[in-house]
Amino acid sequence: MNVLIVHAHPEPQSFTAALRDQAVETFTAQGHQVQVSDLYAMNWNPVASADDFVSRENPDYLVYALEQRLGVKSQSIAADIQQELDKLLWADLVVLNFPIFWFSAPAMLKGWIDRVLVSGVCYGGKRFYDQGGLVGKQALVTVTLGGREHMFGEGAIHGPLEDMLRPILRGTLAYVGFEVLEPFVAWHVPYISDEARKDFLRSYQQRLAHLSDEQPLVFPRLAQFDEALYPLG
Repeated sequence: MNVLIVHAHPEPQSFTAALRDQAVETFTAQGHQVQVSDLYAMNWNPVASADDFVSRENPDYLVYALEQRLGVKSQSIAADIQQELDKLLWADLVVLNFPIFWFSAPAMLKGWIDRVLVSGVCYGGKRFYDQGGLVGKQALVTVTLGGREHMFGEGAIHGPLEDMLRPILRGTLAYVGFEVLEPFVAWHVPYISDEARKDFLRSYQQRLAHLSDEQPLVFPRLAQFDEALYPLG
């Protein structure tokens, strides 16, 4: 299996980085091929702009998704995007590894999504969910956060963590065709003991070692809708 880990944390010594290293070690020990995109270390540019195209179909007005589609076909898309797109298409499993910032992902990771999940390859027209461009691949979201587990859920102070992750789990990964696995969450990380962090690493190692046994989350399938995308039945 080919595994791409997209890591987004500004501190190289963070616990999020330790989770990345645990994933590399576990997958490598299983005989899988692993690549890591460490976005901060790469000084990744997260800003989608006209500069992402060597040449443009319409130089007077930027329709970013359309220029992505044409840019891939004409090989005029920026080199840094093409490099990451090549990794994405190589991978059988993509792991997004990041801390929760303001109920969401870091801007660095959001910018990777904006620029790399290109129209015409990953999605476009009715190529979404089970018809998306990345069907056949799996995705795992691994997050760290400062809150305690009891602060999240129905009736809890912050609401369900799934609500925070919905834009990534459903609106991004499932949308482009991934089979999305249940997220791995490390709670209250800045405030717990080293032993508690080691427990999370051990749990993560065990989880990664048995991913093949898991069933993905359930998302819409186009067969459940008519041509106008009204629900059937």
